[in-house]
Amino acid sequence: MKLIIAIIRDVDNDAVCQALIAADFRVTQVASTGGFLRKGSTTLMIGLADDKVEQALQIIRENTTQSEESAIRRATIFVLNVAQFIQV
Repeated sequence: MKLIIAIIRDVDNDAVCQALIAADFRVTQVASTGGFLRKGSTTLMIGLADDKVEQALQIIRENTTQSEESAIRRATIFVLNVAQFIQV
């Protein structure tokens, strides 16, 4: 099992989340701020099976837009191993 933590710009949040949900991924959104320019961003947490990681990453790539400011990245993504997953 994996956990994707994707930090995306607020303007891409709706498109990315809707596309992930349409593909049957569960997404948790956390409002966040950070980086050099202190622009608003959203941190997405997506728990998924190992074989679904590339599909989720492709959805994120396809649904984030290039910023007018070349220094701003479309997304920062971490893919982490999950030792245990529990829902209560």
